[in-house]
Amino acid sequence: MEFNELQQLFDDAKQITFLTGAGVSTPSGIPDYRSKGGLYTTDKTDKPAEYYLSHDCLVNEPEVFYQYVMNNMYYPNAQPNVIQKKQSILTRQNRASIVTQNVDNLYEKADARHLNEFHGNLYDIYCQKCGKHVDYQTYAQSMYHQNCGGILRPNIVLYGEGINQETVIKSVQAVQNADLLVVVGSSMRVYPFAGLLDYRNPEAKILVINQEKLALPGDFIMQQMDAVDFFDKLKV
Repeated sequence: MEFNELQQLFDDAKQITFLTGAGVSTPSGIPDYRSKGGLYTTDKTDKPAEYYLSHDCLVNEPEVFYQYVMNNMYYPNAQPNVIQKKQSILTRQNRASIVTQNVDNLYEKADARHLNEFHGNLYDIYCQKCGKHVDYQTYAQSMYHQNCGGILRPNIVLYGEGINQETVIKSVQAVQNADLLVVVGSSMRVYPFAGLLDYRNPEAKILVINQEKLALPGDFIMQQMDAVDFFDKLKV
């Protein structure tokens, strides 16, 4: 499909929902954990990354969990790129919603509205004992809450934990309400996130912008290209 036709899809859409994954943050210097050389494929430790990012690790070895997360997950200096910036502009125009798998806070930095962080946010940090929240700088200094001595944790969905039900409901609604669904930088193989497409309006168009060709159920437009190039060109 020619780019002017793709632009027209955006121009004509009354409500866009972006479904995004790690590929939208790699241009900002945050690694795609599942790609070759990523966190989930590189054998740097004696156990898989899935263990270190699990509820079991947090409960049984909180120091190990803390060190792993601090060393591998946080990129506090990363800044939003053109993908997140343009998507966020559309949300501020009340023309779009975002449902993201990413936990890196870049959409927050881009001032996105109508944002559903499906797996939580690394920078939303709270004490498991008293429930109070602290900022990243405090967490970077110690895993223990100064006030009560409780163990701090980021509010992300770990292996062995369920997705927040309110987030699921809002994400499903965002998919149902869209007349244009745009998948960007996601393999759409991780459930339950991938299952969100099952709730789409049958009349909605689906556009996929991804380096890797995807196989999705039903009809969709596959635009196999760098999402940075696409959003550079897109007028919003």
